[in-house]
Amino acid sequence: MAASYLQEEHEIFRESLRKFLEKEAYPNYEKWEEDRIIPREFWRKMGEQGFLCPDIDEKYGGSNVDWGFSVIINEELERVGSGMVGIGLHNDIVVPYITAYGTDEQKEKWLPKCAAGEIITAIAMTEPGAGSDLAGIRTTARLDGDHYIVNGEKTFITNGIHSDLIIIACKTDPHAVPRHKGVSLLAVERGTEGFSRGRKLNKVGLHCQDTAELIFEDCRVPKENLIGEEGKGFLYLMEKLQQERLVVAIAAQVAAEEMLKLTINYVKNREAFGKPISQFQNTQFKIAEMATDIEMGRVFLDQLITEHMAGKDVVTKVSMAKWKLTENASKIAAECMQLHGGYGYMEEYEIARRFRDIPVASIYAGTNEIMKTIIAKNMGL
Repeated sequence: MAASYLQEEHEIFRESLRKFLEKEAYPNYEKWEEDRIIPREFWRKMGEQGFLCPDIDEKYGGSNVDWGFSVIINEELERVGSGMVGIGLHNDIVVPYITAYGTDEQKEKWLPKCAAGEIITAIAMTEPGAGSDLAGIRTTARLDGDHYIVNGEKTFITNGIHSDLIIIACKTDPHAVPRHKGVSLLAVERGTEGFSRGRKLNKVGLHCQDTAELIFEDCRVPKENLIGEEGKGFLYLMEKLQQERLVVAIAAQVAAEEMLKLTINYVKNREAFGKPISQFQNTQFKIAEMATDIEMGRVFLDQLITEHMAGKDVVTKVSMAKWKLTENASKIAAECMQLHGGYGYMEEYEIARRFRDIPVASIYAGTNEIMKTIIAKNMGL
């Protein structure tokens, strides 16, 4: 049964996107994994076809459509591979900060190029000494005339190598009490004086997704690049993290669905003791258990997406989905690899890549331990 938020135009869009990906992504994905990066040309092709930032206003190059189209993009990219996550981050995590809190001048300057794939975005929150504790960041931004002077380091930044526009969380008031009231958001552009990139980080999985360290040494950022109001950055982050975590939950759900599909095909064709291993009771029970978890996850997720699109406060449910669906996906990855036997440990089998890629979903966008803390807090515990 199709999700309630999906209409005929959504499915037409999905078919168009699938045809594009079958031509431009699937044949090239393994090469991108080997190269450890997705070429910028692919981003531009996505933009040309209207697959970047579809929900922004038409005057900025978007299609002004509902968020259901973004859900479809995230789902279909995940089917190609988890390393495509940087595109979802651009569309649904970074650009919304500009559309929600940016000035008209900022929107006119950046959004058309974001939609065209000419500007690739990133958001820089995590630091070597601060992850989930965002109020504890140490990157500072001191106002000096018409510029902020930024000093600090960021790490584990998705799209860190390709990014042309990076929204950074920084302390404009390091002495604020409580600490979070000193956090602001600044947009740093490629080529800004004092901004440099450190290493392209070598990760366990998500090999084609570029992740990097960012360094700011007396980096001079024009004060008109302040996103929203000074001191409200933490509030903005909290408001937008709901959608970020929902994007992670969507990817985890689709990854689980894809891994099960791969495994069902494998066990039907792989024989042992004279018959397909799909006919062994243990295999059937494992498949049945995974299929049940996946079906229940999908129903919960689709309802959650519907509520999110309706503008409801679903922070608690999103935290539940981010935790449970990423945990489900990790368990399913291990079960599916086991059912593949020795072949599951071979690089030429997709399940090996999926097994490597999925664990980080329980870490980024707030660890699953943080998700449980949010759930408990919102339950009044």
